[in-house]
Amino acid sequence: MSLNIAPKEVFNWFYELNQIPRESGNEKEASDYLVKFAKDRNLEVVQDEEYNVIIKKDATEGYENSDTVIIQGHMDMVCVKTEDSKHNFETDPIEMVVDGEYLRANNTTLGADDGIAVAYAMAILDSDELPHPALEVLITTNEETGMDGAAAIKKGMLTGQKLLNIDSEEEGIFLVSCAGGATAEVSFEIEREDFVGESLEISVKGLLGGHSGQEIIRQRANANKLIGRILNEIKKSVDIRIIEVSGGIKHNAIPSNAVAKVVVKDKNKTREIVEEFSKLLKAEYRVEDPNLVVEIKDTEYLKPYTKKLTADFIDYSVIIGDGVISMSKDIDGLVETSLNNAVIEDLGNILKYTTSVRSSSSSELEYILNMLEISANRCCGKFEITNSYPAWQFEEKSELREKSLKTYRDLFGEDATYDAVHAGLECGLLKKVLPDCDMISYGPNMYDVHSPKERVEIKSVEKMWDFTKKLLENLK
Repeated sequence: MSLNIAPKEVFNWFYELNQIPRESGNEKEASDYLVKFAKDRNLEVVQDEEYNVIIKKDATEGYENSDTVIIQGHMDMVCVKTEDSKHNFETDPIEMVVDGEYLRANNTTLGADDGIAVAYAMAILDSDELPHPALEVLITTNEETGMDGAAAIKKGMLTGQKLLNIDSEEEGIFLVSCAGGATAEVSFEIEREDFVGESLEISVKGLLGGHSGQEIIRQRANANKLIGRILNEIKKSVDIRIIEVSGGIKHNAIPSNAVAKVVVKDKNKTREIVEEFSKLLKAEYRVEDPNLVVEIKDTEYLKPYTKKLTADFIDYSVIIGDGVISMSKDIDGLVETSLNNAVIEDLGNILKYTTSVRSSSSSELEYILNMLEISANRCCGKFEITNSYPAWQFEEKSELREKSLKTYRDLFGEDATYDAVHAGLECGLLKKVLPDCDMISYGPNMYDVHSPKERVEIKSVEKMWDFTKKLLENLK
């Protein structure tokens, strides 16, 4: 079985890739599959300790003296599903659905981010007909959770002078710069105490969520921030203890769901507070998140957190910022700095709050991290930066950029543009080991990535496939 849509040579490989579980951190099977693919075609291949795969293919006739081109994407995907989905990302293939002009998945993320790049690369490597310079195809791991794969690439592993990063989501816009960022974790030691009261479960759901880089400008509601605000509103009038609190799934996805189990002294008053406050929240986010739902129901009693831990966690949740912090002074409409309060986890002995920070300004990035650290210290939490990645700086002169713009115009009779993005791209890390390499990032139209609504425009996949083939032909 395969996807009966054009371009078949791309979508057939995408279908094959989507039969393999490939959540970030679980890429070995996909990596081994790519190694076998290369060996079956007698192509030189390297698999490193991070399961990154580099496949090399000689230049076709007439391109022997052209600069080597790196085609780059990542094999891992964000794995998110709807609440009612029974999908198991560790074992089940992605169930894909052709829905009019789009390809989507059945109540899960699709993995077009960045499986389409892998499919493009495989189709090129599999063909004996496409003209191209010498190729180095780099498919990395763990891009979605920290870019660990790209960070493991060392000098000498690649020699290409031009790099096509196929990991963007808006056709006709070539990315030439991206934000840097860091992931911060604040941990609270869990201590519990006896507390007599009635137990309730409060949940926030129905939010749109989305990618915390591209979608942050939409100012959508953050479920983790809302659950903190609700708990704080209760704390103003009712004696409360938290039993357990959780929300979000991935550090780079805006959380669409959060839940808190609590013990309170006055259940009826708590219900009234939550119901009234939820009306305010729905009015506040009536445009950005019209399907916001706040539910409250009885739950079983369990020994709750101490009064101090409950207060510390609620205070931290309220005082930290969220969303867009500042806009670029150089590029209209570009977010310069943001933070996404991404994941809350009760790990048994530790309550962990993970926040993703992005910025094109190194000084403002440091300031936001300092703000989080000071807030954590004031609320008796332990602060730690667990991951960071550099920005990709704009370069005034780029032969690859100009050739890409011309190729697009000649092919489609319309002008493409170039831009920066408020998200991390592997180009920033790869630039450290390939400082003289000319780079661009592009891709077909994708929507609602990192969410179960993720979909890719089929016609756009075909257009950018034609573009990629023509660009390689023009890089003589």
